[in-house]
Amino acid sequence: MLALGLKIPNLTHPSVRAEDQVLEVFGQKPEFGFTPRDHIDLGKTLDLIDFESASMASGEKFYYLKNEVALLELALVNWAMQKCVAKGFIPIITPDLVHNHIAKGCGYAPRGDSSQTYAVEDHDLVLVGTAEIALAGMHADSIIPVEKLPLKYVGFSHSYRVEAGQNRESKGLYRVHQFSKVEMFAYGTPTMSDHLQEEILDIQRQLYSDLGLHYRLLNMGFSDLAASASRKFDIEAWMPGRAIYGEISSCSNCLDYQARRLNMRYKVQEKENRFLHTVNGTACAVPRIIIAILENFQKADGTIAIPAVLQPFMGGMSTIPSRKASQ
Repeated sequence: MLALGLKIPNLTHPSVRAEDQVLEVFGQKPEFGFTPRDHIDLGKTLDLIDFESASMASGEKFYYLKNEVALLELALVNWAMQKCVAKGFIPIITPDLVHNHIAKGCGYAPRGDSSQTYAVEDHDLVLVGTAEIALAGMHADSIIPVEKLPLKYVGFSHSYRVEAGQNRESKGLYRVHQFSKVEMFAYGTPTMSDHLQEEILDIQRQLYSDLGLHYRLLNMGFSDLAASASRKFDIEAWMPGRAIYGEISSCSNCLDYQARRLNMRYKVQEKENRFLHTVNGTACAVPRIIIAILENFQKADGTIAIPAVLQPFMGGMSTIPSRKASQ
């Protein structure tokens, strides 16, 4: 019975519909006096991304970031972490490996034919698909005093995903097996979780507006909800080289779904403990943001402008220069 019960998804928020709903659109699509190139072409031409060598070393859907884009990844991580810390989030560098039951408790299937998670053979460990999993694991089997809530973390980890599509929309950096990600995660009482989701969503909007991106906010439909999510908002940025919007973040209110499975509670008073609510949201999924930057800020002379907010994290560099890739 317990195994069957664990397969039951979360309760769905009343606002969720059958189809995704576009709620807001931010910024303007860039206008080019030339045909914009996609990040794969730009990455090869400017010697920024090497898929071929990574394929030889690690297999398909891996990559080397080189030159200015290697620095861009580090800049994005540092910038996103600092922005979240300024909003009251506690910075955490998380483990990339967790026990099976932690991933399962978060709503991820860690083993089996349908799993999208890398498992370590002969060990009770899996590679995380997001820092959300390790951040939830921090307080497994714990009781948090109510006066310490809400508890807000921003975590950095590498993320690992087995699935990597082969269609046009999934090419290049868009869907890969390993990537860097900054994730916001919050614990609260049932009366706090809706507000925490709005707070995280506000931070996401600030981050992507500060980068100068054109993006849209969606309330995701039934079919796009993970088992753990009661309500999920996605943000999709315009990617002109692909001529489509692409997901760059999500924000989910999981209510007490994860807390019940990981036995995470808060103390109301002596001998009265209740299940916490958890909320998570992407601050920066690095490869997706790199795509958006390369494709939106490319210039006719072959250079790429670096967003002003990132320049202090790149030694004052304002432009990725035009160059021919090394052979």
